[in-house]
Amino acid sequence: MTDARTLLDNPGTLAVIGFGKGTAAVDDPRWLRVELESFDAPAPLELWQVEAEVAHGQVDDLRWSIGGGWLFAAIEVDEDAYGGPAGAARHAYASLRRFLGERSEQHVLRIWNYIGAINHGEGDQERYKQFCDGRAEGLGDFFANGYPAATAIGHHGDDARLQIYLLASAHAGARVENPRQLSAWRYPRQYGRTSPGFARAMTLPAQDVLAISGTAAIVGHASTHEGNLDAQLNETLTNLEALLASADMPAGFDTHSPLKAYVRHPADAPRVRDLLHQRLPGVPVLLLHGDVCRSELLVELDGWRYA
Repeated sequence: MTDARTLLDNPGTLAVIGFGKGTAAVDDPRWLRVELESFDAPAPLELWQVEAEVAHGQVDDLRWSIGGGWLFAAIEVDEDAYGGPAGAARHAYASLRRFLGERSEQHVLRIWNYIGAINHGEGDQERYKQFCDGRAEGLGDFFANGYPAATAIGHHGDDARLQIYLLASAHAGARVENPRQLSAWRYPRQYGRTSPGFARAMTLPAQDVLAISGTAAIVGHASTHEGNLDAQLNETLTNLEALLASADMPAGFDTHSPLKAYVRHPADAPRVRDLLHQRLPGVPVLLLHGDVCRSELLVELDGWRYA
């Protein structure tokens, strides 16, 4: 497997993303090690490339790279320095908003949020709900014209580490919703003071790539099939097909459409792998140990679909 340093040295590398503790540290703003352990060893590196010269740098705790009208930005925050998940999210998203507001590449297409102990706490004190509160405060009206695609997953590293990274462009994408699901920003009060802010998917400006948000066994706004891994995964795949139809894309996934599967319980990983091999033969899937933002959900998928 090619190492991160070699990939970063290649022309046009916008970002390289690794997973888990076994990933080597690299001193480059375009490198990010995500606090999620892979069930596949060694975990493959994720490479973002553009057909252009790439510039990169750092502003305080925000790292960035830009090339060919595309922008990668990442920020890692110690929650303890900001009073907890709400304060950390407020700081992180305010920093991203200020940075993007000064760029022509300010159309955010896709965001990933990785949060320690995401389901800890009761009611409005659940860490994910506090994160949603802080994110909204930090963003202000930045997404007034519509939300990007996004994922929020709980990692099992340092509980106080919040990791966020995103892809933005000089050109807007097209938001895609799922007719089987209530739009996330319209969720009722039972899911927190602040509804999650994301689109179910986003068609990239080139119109031939769909960025798929974290998708689980939710119908309407309700979680389904509690305690039943197989049924949850099948419901999730039904939701993915509905998204493809909404985006006017052909049904199904292929070898050029990589997905990630976030699995709550390590013991479930072999079953998830087997089911996905049966339902999506040949589709590359990276299995990661991560907690879905609702404690009753056992698995979540996200990824890319190329036309």
